[in-house]
Amino acid sequence: MEPGFHALSDLFKQLGLPSDNGSVQQFIMEHAPLPDAMRLEDAPCWAPAQAALLREQLLQDADWAEAVDLLNVALRRR
Repeated sequence: MEPGFHALSDLFKQLGLPSDNGSVQQFIMEHAPLPDAMRLEDAPCWAPAQAALLREQLLQDADWAEAVDLLNVALRRR
């Protein structure tokens, strides 16, 4: 079975956040840019369970890792 692609909105659902396009864009605008030295999962905008989910997905290079990477890039833009 091949891993599937998950959209950014799907990741927001997994994180328990509003996942419509406007809410995703608003979240990114409110929390970007993250400092270059800060890991995504260490950002202060996450609840402990959300940070753990992000960390786990990246460590396991899970199906969600690509969506997590997209979020990371979006939160680094200035």
